[in-house]
Amino acid sequence: MTEAATLTRPRAAPRRRDAQATRAAILAAAKAQFAQAGYDRAALREIAAEAGADVALIKRYFGGKEALFVEALKASIRPEPARDWRRSTFARDVATMMADAPADEARVHGFQFLLRAAASPATAPLLNVAVEERFLEPIALWLGGEDARARARVLASTFIGFLVERLIRGRALTGREREVFIERAAAAFEALLGEP
Repeated sequence: MTEAATLTRPRAAPRRRDAQATRAAILAAAKAQFAQAGYDRAALREIAAEAGADVALIKRYFGGKEALFVEALKASIRPEPARDWRRSTFARDVATMMADAPADEARVHGFQFLLRAAASPATAPLLNVAVEERFLEPIALWLGGEDARARARVLASTFIGFLVERLIRGRALTGREREVFIERAAAAFEALLGEP
């Protein structure tokens, strides 16, 4: 190609910025960094680098580290499942899920992030607010009836305990152990659904 041709060749259109994709990438990187390093050791520079973004964009989209952490918490606690639960099959469905291997890696990282947040005095209060709004409130609404909030807390505590056991086990249960586990876990969850 000649020098003249190079000078007259039309330039490529500038790449369009996608604020929504950048924000999502920052949030995903933040969840991973907070899960791995915890709030105190996670650095905005590392989060930005993992997201392929500039640190200034974290401040622009989220306001700072604490606000980013809160958004990452909210993104890690999905309230939608409570809306999709069917009372008639809930106990058996959850028991079967808990007998299986942990879900995809992203969910495992999300749960590790929540556990790490619970263990830190700096982040435990933030986690408490997020859990109240995005986990306990939807469960209480789904349960309904008298003392729904207290019953939701017991159900959530049991559910979280089963999640921790499944995470530690790291594999699906098989054979007779699986059958007994599902039967007993389903009975426990069924008992938690009803009015005392």
